[in-house]
Amino acid sequence: MRLGEMLVARGLVTAADIEFALQRQQAYGGRLRDNLVALDLLSEEQLSAAIEGTPPVPSSLEETGIHETMLLGLVLKLMLRERAETAVQIANHLKLHRRLVDQLVSELVKQRLVQALGSGSAGVGLLLRYGLSEQGRAAAREAEEENEYVGPAPVTLQAFQHQIEQQRISNEALDVDALRQGFGGLVISEEYIRRLLPAVRSGRSILLFGPPGNGKTTLATRIGQMFKDVVYIPYAVEVGGKIMKVFDQSLHQPVVTETINTELGSSLYVETFDQRWVPCRRPVVVAGGEFTLDMLDLPRGPNNGVYDAPLHVKAFNGMFLIDDFGRQQFRPDELLNRWIVPMESRVDYLKLSTGASFSLPFDVLLVFSTNLKPADLIDPAFLRRIQYKLKLDAPEPEEYRQIFASAAASRSLAFSEEVIDYVIEQLAPFGLAYYQPKFICDQVKESCKCLNLPPRMTPELAADALRNLYFDIADGTVPVTERRVADLCPLADDSDLIEPSPAPIGALA
Repeated sequence: MRLGEMLVARGLVTAADIEFALQRQQAYGGRLRDNLVALDLLSEEQLSAAIEGTPPVPSSLEETGIHETMLLGLVLKLMLRERAETAVQIANHLKLHRRLVDQLVSELVKQRLVQALGSGSAGVGLLLRYGLSEQGRAAAREAEEENEYVGPAPVTLQAFQHQIEQQRISNEALDVDALRQGFGGLVISEEYIRRLLPAVRSGRSILLFGPPGNGKTTLATRIGQMFKDVVYIPYAVEVGGKIMKVFDQSLHQPVVTETINTELGSSLYVETFDQRWVPCRRPVVVAGGEFTLDMLDLPRGPNNGVYDAPLHVKAFNGMFLIDDFGRQQFRPDELLNRWIVPMESRVDYLKLSTGASFSLPFDVLLVFSTNLKPADLIDPAFLRRIQYKLKLDAPEPEEYRQIFASAAASRSLAFSEEVIDYVIEQLAPFGLAYYQPKFICDQVKESCKCLNLPPRMTPELAADALRNLYFDIADGTVPVTERRVADLCPLADDSDLIEPSPAPIGALA
């Protein structure tokens, strides 16, 4: 990732700002960063803070931190498996500077494991092509027996530990306004915002509990979407001669920036950062009923020298939501036994199949969401280590009216206050919940479409939806019998109807 792209991704400048700075650079020279500061598009403090957490490009093989033998083995495996023939192709695979790859290839040629095949066309120039010798093929297979990893060059364990510390989730400077904006479109009380802000900023752990259907998962997901920082996730980490893959395309979201006009200057290419790290949004990992304890540890069996990082490690510097906590295939106290030390000391310990162990900073915002009673679910020792606990109760009638109005408006359903009064009255024995208005409005809209009726909510259509919502709602809740289709939308005074608002309020479910 280049400097300009990184600054745009962090929201510090725009792509237009970068192009403006490049134009100035053409006229006055200097580095891109100097021109950004000179144009007052960025302060020195902002620039230093942004660059401080970025992994620097290794200028030598020694600075990669990876033993040359492992890097040479990676090159051999790439040439064997991926048919990589040029230094450019190998550099693209390894995510290392071309100059470092040239050194590796030269060493392999010197050892007679690789031989030159001649030159090939590559754009406007010619590139020397290489191939494995018979001795090189044998060496590549030996490298595969050591570990089968083929991909970007790994980073060191120490570099990974340092990077986790550099980009802790508590660095996110969320404030009340950011939280309100993040919850935009939801009906959420000021009490929840007041209590959630310190919980999120602490980067520790949160328990969301309460009756089902009241927005626990929605709330937690919104929290994950509020994070703005760019974090760097390594493709892979070398640990004790083994490889642990960390970057996961299904979980990590690489930063996609606006296109920057690189024809204006070359400084964007000069000021780059270590490509072995992927700039991403803070990860948000969600695990539900499928979550098992073995997902939190490295595999113990034979793995050909390659491990997939545990699920919570992939969530480091981000959020790990355990949804429907208590409904997994393990007892909650078993999770306590696994996480009691990391939650307390903020350090996690993992063990390789060789028996060797290593530590990682335990930087993850843990969110437990459950509709079970915490006292019945969680051991007191575990409950004490969950720093923040927030009960999401059923909405008050006035909040419920706002949610209902929003749900109806987003579906272009006209309704009357009397209909909402009726719905609230019928749901009294069951309790109000944030998810109900969406369910009812979806059902009514579908009924109107099927019966070729205007999009209006009547007590009759609402009653049908309520019976689908709760199967044990008694028949006859609406005093209408032997209804005809035409009676479903009686000709009432249109002044009683509330037409859909162009700017709905939104709901928590």
